[in-house]
Amino acid sequence: MRIAHCVESYLPAIGGMVEVVRQLSERMVRGGHEVTVLTSSHPDRHDHTINGVRIREFAVSGNSVRGVRGEGSSYVDALLTGDFDIVVFFAAQQWATDLALPHLPGIRGRKVLVPTGFSALNDPAWKDYFDKMPGWMAGMDLNIFHSEGYQDVRFAQAHGIRNTACIPNGAAEEEFDTPAHGNLLTSLGIRDDRTLILHVGSFTNIKGHKEAMRIFVKAATGDAVLLFVGNGVYELERLFRTHWRFLPLRLRAMRSGKRILFREFDRSTTVDAMKQADLFLFPSQVECSPIVLFESMAARVPFLASEAGNAAEIARWGGGGWTVPGLRDEHGRMHIDVEHAAKKLGTVMADRDLLLRTGRSGRDAWKAQFTWRAIADRYLHAYHQVIDRA
Repeated sequence: MRIAHCVESYLPAIGGMVEVVRQLSERMVRGGHEVTVLTSSHPDRHDHTINGVRIREFAVSGNSVRGVRGEGSSYVDALLTGDFDIVVFFAAQQWATDLALPHLPGIRGRKVLVPTGFSALNDPAWKDYFDKMPGWMAGMDLNIFHSEGYQDVRFAQAHGIRNTACIPNGAAEEEFDTPAHGNLLTSLGIRDDRTLILHVGSFTNIKGHKEAMRIFVKAATGDAVLLFVGNGVYELERLFRTHWRFLPLRLRAMRSGKRILFREFDRSTTVDAMKQADLFLFPSQVECSPIVLFESMAARVPFLASEAGNAAEIARWGGGGWTVPGLRDEHGRMHIDVEHAAKKLGTVMADRDLLLRTGRSGRDAWKAQFTWRAIADRYLHAYHQVIDRA
């Protein structure tokens, strides 16, 4: 097949959507398919073929509500003149999808939308966009969701959209089928018998970093260590060390012998951290289908998460962790019940057998259903079905 994957950002950019499209694209290339990624330009991208995936870049940014800047007409022309068997748009609410939506009838090949959650569904600024969305979804040959019950799926069901499929996210067997390199705690200057609780995510104020601190210091975990890994966490460390709002957390952590650490690791060291953690703590406010929970399962590490996105569904699918309820605000952001989460964290950390059983359950489920190899095969099967119906 000649496949076009259209996405806002791609390598060498990093991020959850980048990882999804990279995993799918590279595996499809290895399977003998021709994959072109249409994406934004990047100052550090020096090659236009990466691991066999062709990259066609455009100096474009924005979305249909904030406005699109750059060479949008060149991108649309590439879609209208491209000779692809299938064209896939990853994530609504960004230019690579938004620019294409008014031109769907003129795009050759079969068309697929992967909405990834509709995070702005409740934002009044996006009302006109979502008023039009049912027509655009009906104009697709297939709409692929990562969940069976998240808000983008419910939106489709409420508007009578039937051309749908559910394909979850996953984690890479190449990364998680190998042992960790060295001892992370020792390298951090910490006794290797101390409990390690991990949070992975860029510091953006919506990934639950501050909530994780509050949960951690309140929980009965003994002299555990909470490690934050991700882009921007050194700024969070600066705030934690200097801002008066964090003083009660600092004092409470010191009195209980707990430590909170911040690191911006490369990918390999981040994966090592996941393999060596005792628990993955992820009280995020906004998600669709968080890849880090699948990676936690692959690492045999149980997770404790908010109910943002379809985290509760992932916990049910794999038995690899627990979610804690909270309140959803008018913007759709989930605010975890910190007291409940702290009690749950203390309870599960006190039961080592429970942690081991839950970690094994998640690992077994990942191995059976949620490797990127299995997920890419499901996408390819969906692509073939769409083309065969033509």
